Amino acid sequence: MMGLMTGTTSRVLQLLELLQSSQTRTVAELSERLGVGERTVRRYVTQLIDLEIPVESVRGRYGGYRIAPGYRVPPLMLEEGEAVAVALSLLRAQSTDEGETLPARTALAKIVRSLPPTASRSLDALLAGTVLRSPAAEDVPDASILLTVADAVRTRRALDMRYRNAADEPSRRVLHPYDLVARNGRWYVVGLDLERAAERVFRVDRIRTARALIETFPAPAQPRDAAERLVGGFADADYRWHVVLRIRAEQEEIRRHLPESVARLTPLAGEQAGWHRADIRAERLDWLPAVIAAVDGTTVVEAPEELRGLVRAAADRLLAAGA
Repeated sequence: MMGLMTGTTSRVLQLLELLQSSQTRTVAELSERLGVGERTVRRYVTQLIDLEIPVESVRGRYGGYRIAPGYRVPPLMLEEGEAVAVALSLLRAQSTDEGETLPARTALAKIVRSLPPTASRSLDALLAGTVLRSPAAEDVPDASILLTVADAVRTRRALDMRYRNAADEPSRRVLHPYDLVARNGRWYVVGLDLERAAERVFRVDRIRTARALIETFPAPAQPRDAAERLVGGFADADYRWHVVLRIRAEQEEIRRHLPESVARLTPLAGEQAGWHRADIRAERLDWLPAVIAAVDGTTVVEAPEELRGLVRAAADRLLAAGA
């Protein structure tokens, strides 16, 4: 599927719209409306001319650019994947502080109406059911897979997926998908992995095939915010290592180095009051010694033994450097 429109492509299309809506636009006006320099405006005009759109240069005090009289751009025909890409571009724009505008909403509505009924319903489900965490995803997965996942979330139907993990190992999963979340440039589906009988987080761009089953499922017994589910899923991810640390420090200090998406933090009581247990799921251990050293407090590595070895080796290097 085509990726989301780049900022350059979006502004070139905006330039075309501006030129079509007026007889002549000055370079200074176009520069201000597009938020780019005048040299960039001239480059965008060249791109339109390369696309065989007859942009004319008008000389004189009130000169600028215009579309040749009588020329109109033909109606835009989008394939399903392209429509999803454009719709998600608009969705991403609306996730910013200034993006929620009437033109963006009406453009989304037009795109949805332009699609076949099945794709239109799926895109409706995607737009209605996606939880955005700033900014929305920049890298969009395959359109058909994204729409299938969104529709399964909406209809509460089980999802049969072929998936590749971070190590590129293939597996087949059957999932009860609860939420579809866009966070920090990626799309995630959060749900109950039936084989493991536990909630898991899956990156949608790693799903190779997805098929909604006839089987439906009830809402989660303990409802939680979608973003909370996602963050919890990161902390519980099915990675190679389960790291357990005991840390004597204020929770705020620990969270500066081990955020919620990385570690589950449990305050300890009784004789260990003031300590916290940190449970971390990690694919690699090499980044942890530096984090442990950075926490302003006392840290004890409970597990695994391999991490103790890495910490000792890092300590030896620091002692040698300071000798």
